[in-house]
Amino acid sequence: MSGSAPQGLMHAYLDMLAAERGAAANTLAAYRRDLDDYLAYLQGKRLAPGDVEASGIRAYLAELEARGLKSTSAARRLSCVRGFHRFLYAEGLAESDPTAPVSGPKRGRGLPKVLSVAEVDRLLSVAKEAAATAPNPVEAARAGRMHCLIELLYATGLRVSELVALPRAAGSTKERFLVVRGKGGRERLVPLTEVARQAMATHLATLAAPGPWLFPADSETGHLTRQAFARDLKAVAAAAGIRTDRISPHVLRHAFASHMLQNGADLRVIQELLGHADISTTQIYTHVLDERLKQMVRDLHPLASA
Repeated sequence: MSGSAPQGLMHAYLDMLAAERGAAANTLAAYRRDLDDYLAYLQGKRLAPGDVEASGIRAYLAELEARGLKSTSAARRLSCVRGFHRFLYAEGLAESDPTAPVSGPKRGRGLPKVLSVAEVDRLLSVAKEAAATAPNPVEAARAGRMHCLIELLYATGLRVSELVALPRAAGSTKERFLVVRGKGGRERLVPLTEVARQAMATHLATLAAPGPWLFPADSETGHLTRQAFARDLKAVAAAAGIRTDRISPHVLRHAFASHMLQNGADLRVIQELLGHADISTTQIYTHVLDERLKQMVRDLHPLASA
């Protein structure tokens, strides 16, 4: 973490907001201003973003109050800083999220966007059809890659950064699971469906040149970027009749978790599959459990229909 420049981390966060969440230019500009102010504060305290503790966040909020910043503006600034630190933690660029124990003005936390099972099925069908009806081999390979990415993401719940950086060897595995190195270098086993394995094998057959990546691309890393995947995913969603502001790679990860819970998976199992170090991160999905419990009472309680 100490080797990552604060400005570089900020740009990575803003890139993610643009690619995965479709943040508008004016929103990104506002976030940039807020983070510039926050990073300047850290620089004055000789702190790197990864070294900040909860007390440092509270001290920053106290300084904002001393400057005379309105509570609404301070709340927006905290929301921006919180999102930044959550991103660093989720990407394995920080050991913890120092904003987690810090409370601000009361603001409701939105539930994650989730697609229905029918919508995901439609997304996959459109992607598969595009690969089957492409006018030439180049387009067929590109469409097949997209179908493979969507199939894998929904089957495994991988982080998008983990997905695009899968090694080529993953495509020819005979196992029914992948070994994924997640944030903090922690490894976990992710089960594979037969459909996902077949999609990888089909995609692998279209790769002509040798290389280390399952999804090679002409990029700085040598593999597909998260931004390119997010852009192409929106195109498939539009073709499937799904509003593009409702779709992103992260939304498919949420769909994986929510649909698994709806079908009876344990929250601890979902925590392991998603690679969450802390169960509290997974508990955003408890609204799904609440609905399932209500349905169980309605369906199973002897007096529910009385």
